[in-house]
Amino acid sequence: MNSHVPTLTGGGNVLAIVPQTFEETMRISRAVVASGLAPAALIGRLEGDDAAAAVAVAIMSGAELGLKPMVSLRSFTVINGKPALYGDGLINVVRMSGKVAYLRTGCEERGGKMVGYCEAKRLDTGEDKRVEFSQADAERAALWQTKAVVTKWSKWDKKNEEKPNDSPWYRFPQRMLAWRAAGYCLRELFGDVLGGIRDEFEVREIDDVETMRDITPEKPALPPKPPAPPAPPAKAAETVEAAPVTEPTEQEFNLGDFLEQIETGLAGAKDETDVAEIWNDFDAPAVLETNGHADMIDTAFAIRDRRLAQLAPLNGG
Repeated sequence: MNSHVPTLTGGGNVLAIVPQTFEETMRISRAVVASGLAPAALIGRLEGDDAAAAVAVAIMSGAELGLKPMVSLRSFTVINGKPALYGDGLINVVRMSGKVAYLRTGCEERGGKMVGYCEAKRLDTGEDKRVEFSQADAERAALWQTKAVVTKWSKWDKKNEEKPNDSPWYRFPQRMLAWRAAGYCLRELFGDVLGGIRDEFEVREIDDVETMRDITPEKPALPPKPPAPPAPPAKAAETVEAAPVTEPTEQEFNLGDFLEQIETGLAGAKDETDVAEIWNDFDAPAVLETNGHADMIDTAFAIRDRRLAQLAPLNGG
């Protein structure tokens, strides 16, 4: 029954699929995203072609350093559009270059403080270098973590949240000191190999500084000013009605006081109907003409129209 099934044979070479064009790179990137193999640290909450683009950037960045696509995904991350290598990815790229005579990293204790170090030597030029990054250096750079619970800003939810401290500086301090020393050492000694690529944590710290947000609390809104108390309509009406009966002289009638009474009375109006009633009570045109101030009638109308204009947006809202 199985005579038609071809015989399995051993041997052969294992070769990686290496894209040659941008379209091929995007095809591989979409396949990686669809399969769920894309690292969460690389794509975050991106979906579709946005996630595939982040994978493509990592693949292309790795290709420039001689890394195969899937190795690039394990070695690279993209932080705010900036490709960066994990600490072991940085060391891997340098070792693969064939230009390393030796490369050693580690962490030691001196005087109760931890000190990370990296020492390396080039095979082609004979240059060697040792770089140290101490606990004191991390403290000065505000990297050192000692709290188990921290307040973190959620860029997705736009608020501060209390969370367990998952910072690698809190969980793996010795490794972080060694990797930071390695990042400085290898970029200086093997700059031609790395091409300016930084390690993940340094890029993340730079991005946090560049995207620093203003957390100054907003000033509370001032409460609206209370309206001026309206003048008693009865008193105002009595004053207005007394004028034509007693026929006051120019000296007895105070123009400024009369206009102020009109403005004060209208200030207490809540709608156009109130304005009309108060205006009729004052009978401003007749009072002004009787007391020899006919030229101020337009001014009185302007006071009324100004109050109507103030009430218009309130009624509209």
